[in-house]
Amino acid sequence: MFEEKTMKSDKLYEGKILNLRVDTVELPDKKYSKREIVEHPGSVAVIPIADDGSIILVKQYRKAVEKFLLEIPAGKLEINEEPRVTAIRELKEETGYSTEKMEYLMEFYTSPGFTNEKIYLFLATDLVKGEATQDTDEYIKVEKYNIDLLIKMIERGEITDSKTIIGIILAKKYLDNKQ
Repeated sequence: MFEEKTMKSDKLYEGKILNLRVDTVELPDKKYSKREIVEHPGSVAVIPIADDGSIILVKQYRKAVEKFLLEIPAGKLEINEEPRVTAIRELKEETGYSTEKMEYLMEFYTSPGFTNEKIYLFLATDLVKGEATQDTDEYIKVEKYNIDLLIKMIERGEITDSKTIIGIILAKKYLDNKQ
């Protein structure tokens, strides 16, 4: 295979959410190149399905893309925290809903061309409504949607967040199999 061998790694930035490093790599043809790598501890995302079959989403402003996005609830893993524990915590913090029925579905890399961030995706059912406890710098609006409308919103380009698109497609499959 065409593996790249790391010859040198320089850490440029260490932040609260991510780190940035530049690796010097040896390519298969023995030439050298630089790779900018965003290190991320990983995240969880939750597909919350209410008893009536609607999907709970959050709407928030995302500075990186300068717009409001409609997303499934998600959050960063804390050090040594199990993804399921993070999923339960983030669902409660962002939406106010809680559950003990948190089913692991899959994990995937968000953008492996430049980051090692991995998202662990969960499906939440048997939701119990409560009060959200959002972080002090989070301004989130909680909204409920019909799954068929969400599929149309994806098709129209109204939902553009990748974890949310994956989650909605899997939620549709789950709900179709339930009928």
